[in-house]
Amino acid sequence: MKTNVRVSWPDERLIRAAQNGDVPSLTTVVTQSQPHVRAFARSLCATPQDAEDAAQEALIILYRKIGTLRASGALASWMFRIVRNECLRQVRFLLASKNGGGTSAVEPEGVAEPSAEEAVLHRLEAERIAAAVGALPRDQRQVLIMRDVQGLPGKTVADALGLSTAAMKSRLHRARATLRDALAAPVDQSADQPSEGEAA
Repeated sequence: MKTNVRVSWPDERLIRAAQNGDVPSLTTVVTQSQPHVRAFARSLCATPQDAEDAAQEALIILYRKIGTLRASGALASWMFRIVRNECLRQVRFLLASKNGGGTSAVEPEGVAEPSAEEAVLHRLEAERIAAAVGALPRDQRQVLIMRDVQGLPGKTVADALGLSTAAMKSRLHRARATLRDALAAPVDQSADQPSEGEAA
């Protein structure tokens, strides 16, 4: 009879040993955390490749910075935040690339460089958009990033997601509407406060 083996998060004794520099314990913590981290990434990132990249980065941070985790029982929430931040960073990168991202394109004559204040405001707005995109339901987030951020053709997006073109357009319409509503809402200043135990 087939049984489903459920892998649990590492126990606190193992985590404490890893924090104290025990290499075998650290290796075990990373190995046992891997399936959970990959599951977080698949649920939060836009594409399988983004999820794989985010999971790998999160596991590297876990390996290098486990000593910064203040509470050994908070490993799951810490890894969730790291994966979420990685997925949002990917969205920000795509948004920046799509908007020129301050790369060395030659400015037309007569166009002034943005002031420091304008640059900060632009960055904050990009952060806000990335966070709103990251908060979308996964199916909406996928179609919005593929179509509007990556600029893929509608048919390519529909085929990649296994949808008809009409279904893809309907999902994209819902995603855009949800994003518009989120961006129209007042900004919650407390949302960006760093959480205890999160790595710098």
